[in-house]
Amino acid sequence: MKRDFRAAASGLALIALAACQPAVPDSGAGVGFDSYSQYQRQREAQLSGQASALPPAAAVSSETLPGSGTGAVASTATPSEAESLAADTRAALNAANSNSGVAPLEASPSNPAPVAVNTVGISQENDFNAVDEQRSIAADKALIEQNKANYTQVQPEALPTRTDTGPNIVAYALQTRHPVGQQIHRRTNLPGAEGRYQRVCASFPSPDLAQTEFLKAGGPDRDRRGMDPDGDGYACSWDPRPFRKAAGG
Repeated sequence: MKRDFRAAASGLALIALAACQPAVPDSGAGVGFDSYSQYQRQREAQLSGQASALPPAAAVSSETLPGSGTGAVASTATPSEAESLAADTRAALNAANSNSGVAPLEASPSNPAPVAVNTVGISQENDFNAVDEQRSIAADKALIEQNKANYTQVQPEALPTRTDTGPNIVAYALQTRHPVGQQIHRRTNLPGAEGRYQRVCASFPSPDLAQTEFLKAGGPDRDRRGMDPDGDGYACSWDPRPFRKAAGG
């Protein structure tokens, strides 16, 4: 009996305690709304109102707008427009040519290329048509007789006698047989011989004149001016081979 009473008392105490606890708010409900579904209905109504407040979209027109000049507009010109453009171009070119003082050059079947003028200095004596236009037969005959009178035939004469009795480099080239650079004569090359050789050889206009002077000064046995440091007997790079070749050697 006591046990049943205690159970009933405990149940009443739990009921009383539950009645004293505050109600737990619904986390799914929106702020200021009883339920989440009420919040969704209210938000959809607000969005519908904002959409209706927007101005209507402008209608798209198919009218072609004029070009602003900032870009090239691709279009196909009609034949009349092409002819007008060509006429304007020709007028501009004619105006430019008239201002420059130079006549325009036009090539067409009715305007053939000019005939090339004969080159100055080339004789046309073998062209009978050209000669006939320039002078008559009598005038041509007189010109031929004048040319014959002015013609002079040079008679052969004896070769002049050499007045120079000095060394002959041609005879020297034919008398020698050793090649260039082969030492035949003894030389004493002192310090500075190369520089002296360059200075002396540079004073002659050609190796032939240097070789002639070398032979006059006692060469090839003696080399007083240092013109033949290698001792081959050929001064200042003189080469006897062209003379030997001309003589068939």
